[in-house]
Amino acid sequence: MENRDSKYLSRRTFLWKYMAAPAALLLAACGTQAVEGIVSGMSTMQANGTLPAPSNTVLLPTPACGDDDDDDLTLAQTEGPYYTPNTPEHTSFLEAGVTGTKMIVTGYVLSTNCQPVARALLDFWHADDSGAYDNVGYKLRGHFFTDDAGRYTLETIVPGLYPGRTRHFHVKVQAPNNPVLTTQLYFPGEPSNASDRIYNAALEMNVQDVIDGKLGTFNFVLDVA
Repeated sequence: MENRDSKYLSRRTFLWKYMAAPAALLLAACGTQAVEGIVSGMSTMQANGTLPAPSNTVLLPTPACGDDDDDDLTLAQTEGPYYTPNTPEHTSFLEAGVTGTKMIVTGYVLSTNCQPVARALLDFWHADDSGAYDNVGYKLRGHFFTDDAGRYTLETIVPGLYPGRTRHFHVKVQAPNNPVLTTQLYFPGEPSNASDRIYNAALEMNVQDVIDGKLGTFNFVLDVA
């Protein structure tokens, strides 16, 4: 039997490969100005020998606000029938028995005035590679918190297609001492999007192919009191 190490790179290795990806790939994921700063900074550190050890955190550009829709609240959507409370706190759903295409889901939790929300709670759950949910245990379920800059990062797999639905993640997001937002995240270009009665294009992630998997980015905007 193939062991887990041969199926999955460590989280540190996977994220470091993304950070060290070619500039063209980072351009697609982060935007030109952000990537120029990242590449310039890494080149300087390489030259003076101060390039840090691999990090567990995806290097994201600071969110830039200014467009008319930057402060639009993230839409709420149905919880669905398979939510399980009291999930374990972890930022990686990769464990024994989980197979599929590895994926990093990352972004920011922001207020309507584009301020980062530190220590916001995010609770994710989704189907496995075959489209089934674990309704007995906590496989592909878990919660975690944003850092001081409002960033979050989840390591998981691309969910399979649950019958009658397009490909999606479920998530609850809550700023400290504020109401819970329950919503779903979607993949662009999925054939099933058009026939899914719940799907909404405003909840599509920006999904890119990266080394050994996929990277999905999405910023949640909350009405923070």
